[in-house]
Amino acid sequence: MYRTTSTPPRETKSAILRKLLSRKAGADLTTLQSATGWQPHSVRAALSGLRKAGYRIDRADPAKPGGGAVYRITSGPESAT
Repeated sequence: MYRTTSTPPRETKSAILRKLLSRKAGADLTTLQSATGWQPHSVRAALSGLRKAGYRIDRADPAKPGGGAVYRITSGPESAT
């Protein structure tokens, strides 16, 4: 007899990144690092990869002095022309 237990699909780190960047408030580098466990250079490389894939990512200056820049996905690859 076979057991038919299904495991839920694993959420990838790049999917987590896209979800955080899709929020209205966006996400700063520190938040993206905490969510993925990646180093800052790896997060920036992933942002570049998303740009290459056709996502438009805007960078907003920090709201507070000493804060980090906020990144936000403004359009996906399906709307890129």
